[in-house]
Amino acid sequence: MKFATVHTEHGFRVVATKANGYVDLGPGDVGSLLAGPGLPSAADGEVLQIEPALFAPVIPNPGKIICVGLNYRTHITEMGRVLPTHPTLFAKYPEALIGPHETLVLPPESDAVDWEAELAVVIGRSVRRADRATAEAAIAGYTVMNDVTLRDWQFRTREWLQGKTWEATTPLGPCLVTPDELSPDAVISCAVDGEIVQRSTIADLLFDAADLVSYISTILTLNPGDVIATGTTGGVGHARTPARYLQDGQTVVTRVEGIGEMVTPVRRAP
Repeated sequence: MKFATVHTEHGFRVVATKANGYVDLGPGDVGSLLAGPGLPSAADGEVLQIEPALFAPVIPNPGKIICVGLNYRTHITEMGRVLPTHPTLFAKYPEALIGPHETLVLPPESDAVDWEAELAVVIGRSVRRADRATAEAAIAGYTVMNDVTLRDWQFRTREWLQGKTWEATTPLGPCLVTPDELSPDAVISCAVDGEIVQRSTIADLLFDAADLVSYISTILTLNPGDVIATGTTGGVGHARTPARYLQDGQTVVTRVEGIGEMVTPVRRAP
């Protein structure tokens, strides 16, 4: 099943996707849905058509957004690093999120805004110190993130946070898919103005979703609606020669097979 969060004049509502449209499941967002007694059926209800601009971040206000760096073998290699023995973790905050079709406004403080297509894990039940089986059971589903990064700010220091959680720069969506709908070798890609700049499969992950839930839950409790961004694959702009960064007027399409795609217009701030 697939679920999404949409904007209405009365606040967020949850919808389930069907082949010919969407079914309204009521007020709230996908995060609040996960905190409830269970995922509802989308078998009944009026089928609606929803404009792309109305889609919100699938989890608009996650309690935690924990991100993983250097987790695709192709990206680790292009950045000149050795394969890590433990996940590299950093955080984002909810203010960083934008909808899956919302415009990315390039911050005026940076000339080095880069793309990073990612598979994101969404937690469905509280879990602490999970073994692998418990970690897998705690995953409500998956969505798509573009971990847009201000490289000049990221590398001001050895810690990455300041380049990673810039306000209103991180598209998340378009929907949550339950684990049964995601192939273990689903294709992940990013295109800029129609040019494929990143393409791999999620099978190239060094630490997979269950590994990450187990590892992170050892540190702190993961709760329903928490988001784990699993890292990006090779092809980022910063690793190119010469480096390439996002420019005013471009369009970024971030896609994971089986989940969907986000279409992000890029504009320069006034």
